[in-house]
Amino acid sequence: MFQISTLPYPLTEWILFPPSDISSSRNLNDEKNLRELPASRDIRFNLSQHGPLVVSLNSTARLSETQQVLERREQVSRQRKSRKHVNAVDKVIFSSSPVRNMSNHMLRYIASLTPDEALAYAKQEIENAQLVTDDQGLYTPLFRNVSVFKRSYELMELILKVYIYKEGKRPIFHQPYLRGIYSSEGWFMKLMEDSRQFVTRDPQKAHLFYLPYSARQLQKARYVVNSHDLKPLSVFLRNYVNMLASKYPFWNRTRGSDHFLVACHDWGPYTLKDHEELSRNTIKALCNADISEGIFVSGKDVSLPETTIRNPRRPLRNLGGKRVSQRPILAFFAGNMHGPVRPKLLKYWRDKDESIRIYGPLPHRVSKVMSYPEHMKSSKYCLCPMGYEVNSPRIVEAIYYECVPVIIADNFALPFSEVLNWSAFSVVVSEKDIPRLKEILLSIPLRRYQVMQNNVKMLQKHFIWNSKPTRYDLFHMILHSIWVSRLNQLQVSDIS
Repeated sequence: MFQISTLPYPLTEWILFPPSDISSSRNLNDEKNLRELPASRDIRFNLSQHGPLVVSLNSTARLSETQQVLERREQVSRQRKSRKHVNAVDKVIFSSSPVRNMSNHMLRYIASLTPDEALAYAKQEIENAQLVTDDQGLYTPLFRNVSVFKRSYELMELILKVYIYKEGKRPIFHQPYLRGIYSSEGWFMKLMEDSRQFVTRDPQKAHLFYLPYSARQLQKARYVVNSHDLKPLSVFLRNYVNMLASKYPFWNRTRGSDHFLVACHDWGPYTLKDHEELSRNTIKALCNADISEGIFVSGKDVSLPETTIRNPRRPLRNLGGKRVSQRPILAFFAGNMHGPVRPKLLKYWRDKDESIRIYGPLPHRVSKVMSYPEHMKSSKYCLCPMGYEVNSPRIVEAIYYECVPVIIADNFALPFSEVLNWSAFSVVVSEKDIPRLKEILLSIPLRRYQVMQNNVKMLQKHFIWNSKPTRYDLFHMILHSIWVSRLNQLQVSDIS
């Protein structure tokens, strides 16, 4: 456990979960609770090994805590007057201005902080986020707490520095794979390595360390076809991490907890098993975000959206959809019968109802009349059942075609659920409720559906790859989720 400087008054733990994951009766996204302060004061790095990083907050003695904070501020103020130089921790307390309004002096001060001090500063600033009532770049109904997200995002832009290890030969390392259903890992790698804003060449200044390998390229290079043996892949990664740990001090300093990887291939989680710290401690951005297998840890790891890119030069083609009045199909799915859920969907709904179009692979007789994208653009709801694994590129496809996604994958951690309110633009149907699918969808009032469908349109910008990244796009949303996971490693413990 590595202890960093104690601030003159305590930081509240900032950790966001989907509503179904919150066990406390106090909502951490509530605007009122956003400004409450706990009794704790020691800030330490501590990575939970047994599940989400849940911190119980002390809900008692709020008035006395506030009084203590005021008294402490008065004491610090008197100390400031009696000395010429103010230490870094004192400065952290009194800065609550939005990033865009910061003075050059304050910006220079933030740049002078060590990585640990900067993270502590960011955490406190997020806890004191000012209420956002209107922001042209963000559509409030999409977010669980837009004020927290905006402040956190601004601080990420201001502070975050990532060191990318140069070690590793192509094609497994530093060679992004930019097409197909696993392209998310490649696009992130490309844009991360091209970033001048977030990348640092000085590892001493880094808040995060990126392991720049492609799980797809690893599979192509190391997997023996039809062997059903992933051992060569996991041993390769184990040896790579051991090499980094022996060459540099950074891995051993935190046992890998400030390192991250991005893997979209279905096998991504399973190739980590030969290195305990890599599997347990590292922040893992995975398309296969299955919370039931004990590898992906909700609240620590990141659910990576799976995107299908057919033409890397035109990643945004076919974007957009039809008006509600031009969507006669209630629900649509077409795809291979992978896994246990899709055959069940076919069993109950194929050729059973004209308003629900369920296919295996889209038949030629159907596709020559209406293509797969046109089916999605003409449907009110697009079904996104899991295949062999919980993830599906159909979720992002539905968003691209402005079709409300219906997610059927019981153990899937939804992307960006620490900040996005998925109930505002999607429907989650339990696997056991597939026989009730039509009943569930028809129970949603038309007005509610119209709101959800409009929300899907507004959501698109957050799931789009841009050759040159723009604010709040998919690259930045993924990076922000990794940033949040890094901040969540800052634990607050009571003084004994």
